[in-house]
Amino acid sequence: MRLGLALALVAALLVGCGGGDDTSPDGLALPPVGAVVDYQLGGRYAPADDVDVVTRDSSSIPDPDRYSICYVNGFQTQPGGSRDVFVVLHGVDLLLQEGGDDVIDPGWPEETLFDISTPEKRDELAEVVGDWIRTCANDGFDAVEVDNLDSWTRSRGLLTQDDAEAFAALLVEAAHDAGLPIGQKNSAEIDGPALGFDFAVTEECAVYEECDVYTDMYGGHVIEIEYTDNGREAFEQACDDAAGDRSILLRDRDVVPDDDPAYVFEHC
Repeated sequence: MRLGLALALVAALLVGCGGGDDTSPDGLALPPVGAVVDYQLGGRYAPADDVDVVTRDSSSIPDPDRYSICYVNGFQTQPGGSRDVFVVLHGVDLLLQEGGDDVIDPGWPEETLFDISTPEKRDELAEVVGDWIRTCANDGFDAVEVDNLDSWTRSRGLLTQDDAEAFAALLVEAAHDAGLPIGQKNSAEIDGPALGFDFAVTEECAVYEECDVYTDMYGGHVIEIEYTDNGREAFEQACDDAAGDRSILLRDRDVVPDDDPAYVFEHC
């Protein structure tokens, strides 16, 4: 058994079966409150000795010695040509279209939104993304975070928050069936615990002054990522306000590996 998961399971045994500080109500081991988290989406590298939790893309491998979170882009295609692969495997009907053209994420022009507008399409897509989540579990990850929960806000009005919540509930079910706790990624307007999410991963909540929204929902089970292109003030203020109460880290926007000159990783 890997060290990170073993430690989390020991914590679970200590608090009993009813759910404790590091255990979900279903008995799943959660990322420890206030842990040092390294966010490695831009490429895998050996984390520093004081790191307790590592997040990596689902295409990567988990850290064998730490609690590992698997990043899944659950509401959009991946960059790098995955849209074409997705169409070959699953058809264009599951991609959001307007006038025969893909509806893309304006911030990530290689990512097409999934069409979660009907129960039938949500069910089909939940099987696809559920397979990705099950792969995370089979690869040895301890938890999963699913990105772009807020894709409806970039859908040109073709999707609604209700669509996103209905699809998210299916992904929560898939994660729990695979034995993984699942993190709500951003979207402070959504009541994640009501959908079954177990913890939160939030980007720039100090910048947008919404960290309290997440801690009100999840207590200390919040991983906060601030980015250097916003300056250091928000990160430093968050550390002053809540160091140890939740995980807080500062990263470069592209979350590059540690051998890149642009690499930044700090925590409090």
